[in-house]
Amino acid sequence: MTTSKPALAEMHALVTGGGSGIGAAIARAFADNGARVTLIGRDAAKLDAQRLQLGASHAVHCAAADVTDPDSVQAAFASARDALGPIDILVNNAGQAQAAPFGKTDLGLWQRMLDVNLTGTFLCTQAALPMMIERGFGRIVNVASTAGQIGYPYVTAYCAAKHGVIGLTRALALETATTGVTVNAVCPGYTETPLLQTSLDQVVSKTGRTQDDARAALRRANPQRRFIEPAEVAYTVLWLVARESGSITGQSLSISGGEVM
Repeated sequence: MTTSKPALAEMHALVTGGGSGIGAAIARAFADNGARVTLIGRDAAKLDAQRLQLGASHAVHCAAADVTDPDSVQAAFASARDALGPIDILVNNAGQAQAAPFGKTDLGLWQRMLDVNLTGTFLCTQAALPMMIERGFGRIVNVASTAGQIGYPYVTAYCAAKHGVIGLTRALALETATTGVTVNAVCPGYTETPLLQTSLDQVVSKTGRTQDDARAALRRANPQRRFIEPAEVAYTVLWLVARESGSITGQSLSISGGEVM
C-alpha cells in the first residue's frame, strides 16, 4: 500500500513577516502540508514563538532581518539556504500601513511605505529568484492588498506602494514565464490581523469614533460585511504554490468578499 506525499513535501518555503497575522497563517499552512519553512521578520522573539507554535515535528528555521536592508536580506536568505536548502517558494508578506491625508504625507512617511511594502518585495525576490531559475521551479507570491487594485483615502503612500507590488508581479511573471517560476499576488481586503488593529487605532485617534464604530465602518467596505480571516488568505496562497498551479502567473487575486471584482 502506498501513501501520497504531502502537497509541499521536499519544498522549502520562505515567508517574510512570518511572525504573526497573515504570514503566520501561511507558514502554518505550508508546514502542515509538508514544507520546510523559514520565517523572516524583524522581531526575533515573535519568530521564535511562531516556530514553537508550529511544533517540533515541523522543520522551521527563523532568521531576523529587515527586508528594507539589502545586506540584512542577503544574510537571512543565505542562512535559510544553509539551514533548509534552496528556496522553492517565496511569500513576500512583510508590510506596513500608515495613514495620513495627502497634504500631511511627508517624505519620511512616503519613503517608509515604499521601502517596506515595495522595496522589501524587490530585495527578497532578487535574493530568491536565482535559486529558483537554476533549478527550473519556483513559486513567488506577493501579499499585496485591495489597496493595490483600487484607491482608498488617507493612505496614498500605502496604495502607491501596493500598486507597485502588483506592477512588479505582472512584469516579473512575463520575464520568468519560460523558467518554471510563477509570480502572483494575493490582495486581501481588511483582514483580522495586528495590522488591522493598527488601522482601527488610527481611525479612532483621528476621528474620535469608538472601536466598535470604526470596525463597523471598515466592515462595510466588504459586501459580505465581515473581515477576512488570515486562514482564507493562506488557503489561496497554498493553491497558488502547488505544482499543479504552474499555468497561473501574473495574477492579482482579490480576497475581499466581493469588494473588488
